[in-house]
Amino acid sequence: MGKHGHYAKSGKSVSTNRTWIAERARKEPKLKFSSLYHHVSDVDNLRESFKALKAGKASGVDGVTKQQYEDRLEDNLRELSQRLQRMGYRSQPKRRTYVPKAGRERGRPIGISSLEDKLVELSVKQVLEPIYEAVFEDSSYGYRSGRNPHQCLDELGRTIQQKPVGYLVEADIKGFFDHVNHSWMLKFLQHRIGDERIIRLITRMLKSGIMEDGLVKASEQGTPQGSILSPLLSNIYLHYVLDLWFSRRLRKQFRGETYYFRYADDFLACFRYKCDAQEFQRRVKNLGSDRPIHLKLISLS
Repeated sequence: MGKHGHYAKSGKSVSTNRTWIAERARKEPKLKFSSLYHHVSDVDNLRESFKALKAGKASGVDGVTKQQYEDRLEDNLRELSQRLQRMGYRSQPKRRTYVPKAGRERGRPIGISSLEDKLVELSVKQVLEPIYEAVFEDSSYGYRSGRNPHQCLDELGRTIQQKPVGYLVEADIKGFFDHVNHSWMLKFLQHRIGDERIIRLITRMLKSGIMEDGLVKASEQGTPQGSILSPLLSNIYLHYVLDLWFSRRLRKQFRGETYYFRYADDFLACFRYKCDAQEFQRRVKNLGSDRPIHLKLISLS
C-alpha cells in the first residue's frame, strides 16, 4: 500500500472491496486513491449494478430496457467491461423529460440515462461512495445511505429547542443541479481520487449531452437530476463549497453558537445572535456562485 492509495485486490468480493476502501478512507482522510478503475470495470461489480436496477424504469435514448439487456446479460456485461477497460466506453446523451413541480409550467427537468450508462454510473457510485462517506460532514443529510429528511428535521428541532438559537437563515441554490461547474467538480474529485481513468470517465459522463425534442445539446455545466451518480457528485461539490467552508472557516468567526444543516441544495443555519445571522447572509451572497442563492432570515423571538 503506497502513500497514494495504490492497490490491487483480485479475487475479492465486491462488498469486501468496498469495505476495504471505506476503512482506508476513514483511517487516512487525506489519502489519495490512485487505483480504483479496475473495480468499476469489473464484471462482478457491473453484474451487481444490473441486479440493483429496478425493472420497468424509463429507458434512455437507445430505448433499451432492463429485460432486453438481460436476454444476453453475460455477453453484454463482458463486452461492456472490455470497452471500459480499454477506455472505449462513451456515455450516451441523457434523454430530457419533465416531472411535475409546483411553480413550473413544464415541471422539473430530469435526464434519463441509457441502460448501460445506468450500470456504469452505479458501478462508479459503489466505488466512490465509501471514500466520501468516510469524510462527509454530519451536517449533510441529502442522498446518503442511512440518512433522510426526517432525521434532519428532528435534529433541527432538537437544536432549536435545546440550544440558544434566536435566528435562522434558510438558503436555496436555484438551479444548482443544472449548473454545477464541471471544472471545479473535477478539481474537488481530485482531492481524493488519483486514478485518472476515473476522472476521465466522469468527465465523459458530465459532458455526454442532453437530448430533447430529437436534438442533442452539449453539456458544458451541470449534473442532471435523474442520473444515478448526480446525487453523490452534488454532495461532493457542496461538501467542499459549503459544508467545510462553514465548519472549518466561518463558524470560528461568529460571536455566538452556530449550527448548520444541509439537504441536497437546500441549507439552513441557526444562530444565537442576529448580527451573526446577518453576517452569514452577507458571506453566502459573496461566495462567488453564478447561481442565485435565495436567503431568508427568520427570528424565533
